[in-house]
Amino acid sequence: MTFPTDPASPDAPLRTPMRGWIKVLLFASLALNLAVAGLAVGAMLRHSGMKDQRPMRVDQIGGPYTSALSREDRREIWRALRGMQGEGRPDRAQIRAEFDTVVQALRADPFDPSLVRAIMDRQFAAGIARQETGQTLLLAQIEAMTQAERAAFADRLAERLDTPRESRPKDRSGPS
Repeated sequence: MTFPTDPASPDAPLRTPMRGWIKVLLFASLALNLAVAGLAVGAMLRHSGMKDQRPMRVDQIGGPYTSALSREDRREIWRALRGMQGEGRPDRAQIRAEFDTVVQALRADPFDPSLVRAIMDRQFAAGIARQETGQTLLLAQIEAMTQAERAAFADRLAERLDTPRESRPKDRSGPS
């Protein structure tokens, strides 16, 4: 048996064109199914403990320490950091100008990787210097605490380490 190849042939199977609204409905159904599957996979990954397997970023290490400080201790450290801002450290406008230079260098043809490296080296060095200054001030603040203040600080630190970030109250004022 042979099948006719001419669609106008009387023996050709009948094909009705798919209506436009059916295509839209099928597409919407597929999109909804993919969205639900994405939400399910995301929830599974979020609650599976995989986030505990990610390494902590360097800038996150100081967070538990500073949030466990009293409000006044945090203010003292912040005041000291701000007071040191003028000591050869770039201000926001200078940092922005360096980023603008990097953007221009990335778009330039020919590309000059040494210019980008020099700016990034300066930026990272400034960040490390600020981190070291913050660590020094934090340690000085801890050393100035009484035994009872250090014990209370240790309790708050342990609490922050044991409490998932999502469960913590949004109030950042901390203990007075």
